[in-house]
Amino acid sequence: MTDSNFSLLLKQLEALLDGESDYIANAANMSSLIYNNLPDLNWVGFYFLREGELVLGPFNGQPACTRIPNGQGVCGTAFASQETQRVDDVHLFAGHIACDAASESEVVVPFKTDKIAGVFDIDSPVKARFSDAEQSFFEAAVAIYVRGLI
Repeated sequence: MTDSNFSLLLKQLEALLDGESDYIANAANMSSLIYNNLPDLNWVGFYFLREGELVLGPFNGQPACTRIPNGQGVCGTAFASQETQRVDDVHLFAGHIACDAASESEVVVPFKTDKIAGVFDIDSPVKARFSDAEQSFFEAAVAIYVRGLI
């Protein structure tokens, strides 16, 4: 995708979330928008922090792990470090949790507000699927998501 495509999707996301403050509804719509507009994705969704672990939220794709311990797997590592994790080959990631055996690469963007915290997780069945531009796009999408909750 081009930068203009990413810009258009971000504008669509802003319009989709505008005026809605429910974090579950917004997570569902954001997951669907991205899943249905980017190629070669097999899972897009959210995990929310609950009682010290990440618990499955709205998503698109195959059934997923329900709970992920903080600090474990790509999602738990992203949340614990509060840094985006972009993994070209999940099978080489120490401690990877294989929720979907078809996943080969992954990007996880953590977020934290005074109301909610968690991660936005994007998986692909293609190794090294995600570029710097896509990582920036996902981070910008999460910023829009979080901004709507404040």
